[in-house]
Amino acid sequence: MTRPLTLITGVSRTQGIGAAIARKLATSGHDLYLTHWSPFDGTEGVGAEPDFIDGFVDELRASGARVAHEAYDLASGDAEGLLNRVEAALGTPSRLINNATYERHVSVDTFTTETLRRHYLVNNEGTLGLTFAFIERYKQAGHTDGRILFMVSGGADASNLAYIATKGMLIAITPALANGAGQYGISVNALDPGPTDSGWIDDGLRQQLVPLFPHGRVGTPEDTARYIAFLMGSDGAWVNGQHLHVDGGFVGR
Repeated sequence: MTRPLTLITGVSRTQGIGAAIARKLATSGHDLYLTHWSPFDGTEGVGAEPDFIDGFVDELRASGARVAHEAYDLASGDAEGLLNRVEAALGTPSRLINNATYERHVSVDTFTTETLRRHYLVNNEGTLGLTFAFIERYKQAGHTDGRILFMVSGGADASNLAYIATKGMLIAITPALANGAGQYGISVNALDPGPTDSGWIDDGLRQQLVPLFPHGRVGTPEDTARYIAFLMGSDGAWVNGQHLHVDGGFVGR
């Protein structure tokens, strides 16, 4: 059986959701092309791990997956170049997981259009540019079973306005894109994992969050990855055009 090739953006940290997705898919029969962008992790994220990717790729290859990777800034707008490199290394992907993001906390008192623009370049222009370029390559390759997934967020966090606004665009386009891409056998969904223990939750915040989860614990990257593996597999094709809350029933949305 042919292993599907999945392109995952934003795989740059040991504890990140992207890494958990890659691990799960590698052991579920997928080949992988990973992108990462440590400059964001080092300045706006929770800390860069420049030595992470090489050892991680070796780990994935040991599970039997073909894996390639590159440093790629979604704000560059070079989706065609990225896909050229993916095809040269591994072939044309049939699955795209838009996991990379830009996030800087801003409130009603600190919001600027420049901050919004930085979010837009990555979360919207870069992500959607890659998505539509992916669809064209998918069609040209003659694929008939595809997946596109947007990792999204939401809620009433007044300290994260630009991030929520730009993620909201991805949520809004999902049903329409699913309607348009369905004729090519592509299922499109948006997934909100809720608060996930991917390296940014300290003990104080954990104490605040735990009572808001019915199971009495914060979600893990592996919780998210297990569901995404289902969506990417043959049994997940009929889930289409959905805004999925895979958050353990989190009541603090």
